Amino acid sequence: MGRSLRARTNVTNYAALLDVGDDHDDAHSGPSKPPPDDDPGSDFAPGGDAPSDAEHEEDYTEMKLASSLSSPIPSTKTKAKGKAKAEKTPKEALPADPGPFERPFNRQMYTLPQPSVNHRHKAVPVFRHAAPIERLTCAPRLFGENTTVPTNAYTSSQPVTERLNRALGYNISAGPLWELIEDRGWFKEGNWANDHPGTEASRRPRVYTGITIYAQWSTLAASQAIPYLSTEPSEDNGVSNTSPVTCDFGPFDEQESVTLEPLETVHMSRFFSSSKSHVFNAGAPIWALDWCPIFAQDRSAFFYRQYLAVAPLRSTSHSPVVGVQVDRPATACIQVWTLGASASSTASGDAGALSCALILGIDSGAALDLKWCPLPSHDVQDTPSSSLRRLGLLAGTFEDGTLSIYSVPHPDDVQRDDSKQPAYVHLGEPAIRIEIEGTSCWSVDWANSEVVAVGCTNGAIAVYHIADALRSGNPVYDLIPSHYQYVHQSGVRAVSWIRAPPASSSGDFRTDLDPTVIASGGHDGTECLWDIRDPSANVMNRTRDVIPCMPWSPYAGGPITIDHENAVKAYSVSPSMMGRGHLLLEPAGPVWSASASEYHPQLAVGSADGSCIIANMLRSSRRGGMVPFFQHRLFQLDYSRTDGRLRMLDQLLPGETPDRANPAQRAVRARIPAAPPPSGTGAWPSNIAVTRVAWGAGSLAAAPLLASATASGLCRIDWLEGRWLRDRVPYGGVEGIRLESGGPIDVEDEEESD
Repeated sequence: MGRSLRARTNVTNYAALLDVGDDHDDAHSGPSKPPPDDDPGSDFAPGGDAPSDAEHEEDYTEMKLASSLSSPIPSTKTKAKGKAKAEKTPKEALPADPGPFERPFNRQMYTLPQPSVNHRHKAVPVFRHAAPIERLTCAPRLFGENTTVPTNAYTSSQPVTERLNRALGYNISAGPLWELIEDRGWFKEGNWANDHPGTEASRRPRVYTGITIYAQWSTLAASQAIPYLSTEPSEDNGVSNTSPVTCDFGPFDEQESVTLEPLETVHMSRFFSSSKSHVFNAGAPIWALDWCPIFAQDRSAFFYRQYLAVAPLRSTSHSPVVGVQVDRPATACIQVWTLGASASSTASGDAGALSCALILGIDSGAALDLKWCPLPSHDVQDTPSSSLRRLGLLAGTFEDGTLSIYSVPHPDDVQRDDSKQPAYVHLGEPAIRIEIEGTSCWSVDWANSEVVAVGCTNGAIAVYHIADALRSGNPVYDLIPSHYQYVHQSGVRAVSWIRAPPASSSGDFRTDLDPTVIASGGHDGTECLWDIRDPSANVMNRTRDVIPCMPWSPYAGGPITIDHENAVKAYSVSPSMMGRGHLLLEPAGPVWSASASEYHPQLAVGSADGSCIIANMLRSSRRGGMVPFFQHRLFQLDYSRTDGRLRMLDQLLPGETPDRANPAQRAVRARIPAAPPPSGTGAWPSNIAVTRVAWGAGSLAAAPLLASATASGLCRIDWLEGRWLRDRVPYGGVEGIRLESGGPIDVEDEEESD
């Protein structure tokens, strides 16, 4: 009996799946029958992720419209063979079921999870907490007591979430709307019980209270501090000199030239009567600055002062080399500036007085990144006066390749020869010094008061638990990381914690645990999300440029980062929005720094073209909205190569961010003659770059503060206020936005606000 052969089965034709070959060849065998709708095609794919028929239809219609506008297809006539024969479906008709092998239509260079053509970026909260929070009852006073009342939080209910997202989009000014300032930060040290009122003191408690943290403080005279200050070597005799900066301030046609010596300040009300800004000269280019938080119940004891740490380089000609470690001791300094109430005024509109209160001499080289502990870590005010009180814990990465955490003394407790001059303190060995063999520490971020993440120049990210080391009271130099993972192929320029609690297996948020997700960007052009519980990181986006910053924004629901052509985008970490960017603004030059606040949705960006730009991240992404998408140029710094002077332009009109059209819209707009593009250049002097920006942190009243630093050594502190569109608060006021009355929702108001 002959051997029987197995039955012949159809083989999938992948060329047909990808539309390769002759489009008119209908005789060839097509692909095998696609699996039914209830079969996801993979054992690991969830059943609910497949796009719906409506999504396929809209996608197909948009593709058809774009192709018809760009290259019209001539119509062809066909003859009917008979009355009973069915009419042939033209090729332009929508297929009944495109199947799971439909060819993707995507302009991105990477694959996005859960594709949806109906995508419209929305700010999705990362986690929900129903406890009430505090809001201001009147415009904030920076140097005085502020009254607050309890109100419904952003995540208290879905209607409140939607109303707040819409209302925040009605801000047309550079500053935040004080009526809607809300602390959306999360730290495990706070009290997160649902029945506990969410006060500032409970959400951001004082940490390391009553604990002596190791510190080496020694007071220096002004002459002894000279080696640590930023100086310029003279070409004639090699003697170090100071570096004054000459800059023109004021209205465009009436500018006044001002020469600022190092540590000298100028109030911008001298040129603009309504301005509340300060400008000071730090003496050298700035690569790092950050605000120090103060405990809510101790602000009156601090006289409502704000403290800003600024780290200048050794000189204007000094340029740190990434990955190259300098030998210790390498002298450098960190300046602590104080913004306090003016002696002549105590009104609510007081812009304050700015001065350099403390200069810290260090032996680790210039700072590449600085971050205060995000929770108040200062000593209580009843500490005996015989010892120096602690102002806070300051972490930084330095030119010697280390991550060091210093205990910074309170400026008021340091003796000084002249009350009008800063105090000088030499910081010896830090409380914690971290050195990683074979690489250098470059970027740092605190998860809370106990955990830090470090980005290294070899592409790795290390996570350290530092609480026990700080509480030991001894210097610690051999701390072992709890996690160490190669995430990038080159240096990690930016690292930021996604400050959201992890979820348990039952879906409940564990607010007593540390966060687990880190967003990072590097010189390899990739932007990654790494869950430290996962052995590998996920690439969120890829560009052909360096990623200099990646701040976390709880208002946008994800990190803010850089895309192609200097575009600044917000990426959500929500699974439904994962990997999809929302364009916020496009500066004219490469971005140096970006800062997002935990109190409002205003984003500040510093660019290499000398501009500091602010935009609202919650402007509605719907086309044709009534609210214009403004980007506010806070100031513009220019440089004259002929006379070596700087010029700072202020009080500039806002500009509108252009919409990026899809192919169909571009084809329509091509028929309309466009206005000529503004003239400009792609090269700028290196000393005008805005290298760092930082929003005020630690309190509702300090949220409108913005600090910015430039490569010329000039730094600026602004007090910015928001403004409602047409000066009209939607939903009848803040009470209606937050549904404080608890009444039924008015459908007409909802439709009007949409």
